[in-house]
Amino acid sequence: QVELVESGGGLVQAGGSLRLSCAASGRTLSTFTMGWFRQAPGKKREFVAGIIWSGGSVVYADSVKGRFTISRDNAKNTVYLQMNSLKPEDTAVYYCSADPNRIIRATPEYWGQGTQVTVSS
Repeated sequence: QVELVESGGGLVQAGGSLRLSCAASGRTLSTFTMGWFRQAPGKKREFVAGIIWSGGSVVYADSVKGRFTISRDNAKNTVYLQMNSLKPEDTAVYYCSADPNRIIRATPEYWGQGTQVTVSS
């Protein structure tokens, strides 16, 4: 069993930056696929970014390419999402995910509780 806790969300003006963190407990995540998803009010949860294993390949949604960066620190059992050049349409609850499968998929095994990101015009 894996427990995930997100932090770092908040209110920021368009063009600003935020760094989200996801701290894991229960198991070592060095071999897990880690990811970030988001859900805006009235919309379905959507994929944002993923990273396969430690130092593995990364994948981004087209909407965030060039602006967001996913990374991980295995020693701290933590995954990060650096968000730059934020836009109002980035406003959503952001969820961390973990999956023992060595692929990025739409239904990862574990989810965090989410952290709110609000971007004003």
